[in-house]
Amino acid sequence: MKLKTKLTSGLGFLFFIIFALAAFCSYYVGTLGQESERILKDNYDSLVYARNMVAGLEDIKTSVTVAMYTSRTSEHYARLFESGKKLFEENLKLERNNITEVHEKEYVEALTQEYASFLKLSVQLREGPAEPSAYIRDFLPATERVRESIRGIYDVNMEAVVRKSQQATRDATRFMQGMAMIGAICLVLALGYFWYFPVYISSTMSYLAERMSNLVKKSGVPFEATTNDEADIMLQGIKALEEKLGVNKESVNTQRS
Repeated sequence: MKLKTKLTSGLGFLFFIIFALAAFCSYYVGTLGQESERILKDNYDSLVYARNMVAGLEDIKTSVTVAMYTSRTSEHYARLFESGKKLFEENLKLERNNITEVHEKEYVEALTQEYASFLKLSVQLREGPAEPSAYIRDFLPATERVRESIRGIYDVNMEAVVRKSQQATRDATRFMQGMAMIGAICLVLALGYFWYFPVYISSTMSYLAERMSNLVKKSGVPFEATTNDEADIMLQGIKALEEKLGVNKESVNTQRS
């Protein structure tokens, strides 16, 4: 195998190590990012739905409170009731289709039942005559039960976010440890090649320079190297031999003539 081929193979191997390490890092960093985003997205959506349901619940409560304790029956509070109802029901529907955690289904089912009772009571208190005591005796406890069910959904998903974030941190730590081991192996291989090729080339050139010096001296030509560069030593030896051969050739030509 030619020296050029060996050098090309060695440098190609080093390039392969660098490329493989970079590709491995890029792949796993991308995988960790996608996995974290996928895991947390569903929980984040549920937290948003819970927050929106609380906002809708408060709008309904405000509308009922105004209708019972004040004489204001404007369109504003009627629209507030309908918008709160719509906001609550839209997010409740979204949450039903986004159950991802243990016990979350139970909270959603309980919320559905509590909301049905709460909405029925809210319509009665807004549209029909009701005793003021019904507000404290029935309406406020019903509101609190709905809020408690929403809080359960929120807590379940918040705990999942914390747990999965901790898991993602552990996965990242294991990934970094694995990368450190792979990087160390690649570094050892690279250092081995960096050590091997200079030694290989240097020893080869030194051997050739030494053989060249011995050959020149055995040919009867005084020869002393003026440099430590093995390539220069070989060039000087070749030049010395060429000069001797040139002199001998001239002597032969003279004798013939």
